[in-house]
Amino acid sequence: MVKTKKAKSAGRYGARYGKRLRDRVVKVESKQRKKQKCPFCKKAGVKRLSKGIWHCKKCDKKFSSNTYHLE
Repeated sequence: MVKTKKAKSAGRYGARYGKRLRDRVVKVESKQRKKQKCPFCKKAGVKRLSKGIWHCKKCDKKFSSNTYHLE
């Protein structure tokens, strides 16, 4: 499976589902896969474990928040 630079993470869908939907997927996935800023220690070390469950590697806290990214 080839992921082109233009298609980014939505390259796995190929020509299916339409350009707008694939662009939305890229936008959401790029936000959720970044390391987020922890609301407790303010360091960038929070990763998403599952829907709405986040874990900070720096202060070792697990908490719930928004589904895809922290605000």
